[in-house]
Amino acid sequence: MQSAGTACHDQLMPRVSQDHLDARRRQILDGSRSCFARHGYEGATVRRLEEATGLSRGAIFHHFKDKESLFLALAEDDAGRMADVVAEQGLVQVMRNLLDEPRDGTSTPGADWLGTRLEVSRRLRTDTDFRQRWAQRSEQLTAATKARLQWQRDAGNLRDDVDVDVLTAYLELVLEGLVSHLAMGLPADDLGPVLDLVEESVRRHRGL
Repeated sequence: MQSAGTACHDQLMPRVSQDHLDARRRQILDGSRSCFARHGYEGATVRRLEEATGLSRGAIFHHFKDKESLFLALAEDDAGRMADVVAEQGLVQVMRNLLDEPRDGTSTPGADWLGTRLEVSRRLRTDTDFRQRWAQRSEQLTAATKARLQWQRDAGNLRDDVDVDVLTAYLELVLEGLVSHLAMGLPADDLGPVLDLVEESVRRHRGL
């Protein structure tokens, strides 16, 4: 039986709403995104994460077990946002958004996932354990791309002489090549026409 003292204590300590918890988690993800983009995974110290999110380490790691879990959650969140763009506009639009993203780690109202994607690519090359953990979280972008291509195929807009799985792998390879290009700091201002060519290469061309 609950004592009067316990009941009184419960009344004085209101439970934190799920909306509040979700908002705090979003605050951490948004702040840490700019921190990882600016400093990389190793350089994103706990102190820098505190400064970027405006929260204490206790608050940050109440929501995420450790920095690795935070980065994986951020990368998964960004992959989900990219998948949303793919579902509406296709994977080439994701690439166009990456070209529009500033290279200084700042955030914009548009696509702001480039820094995370660059860091994911770097860690995939250098960290076997991370590669295994990331493989379990990266399927949604592939699934969204394949579904979008199948929808285009059914609508008669996609070339029908190449399997959808092959076209999916082709576009994902172009995406990784673009990310590597940006990671090396190479000029990107003239890549718009290249993406036009990529987009054109998967379309169905009807005879006149």
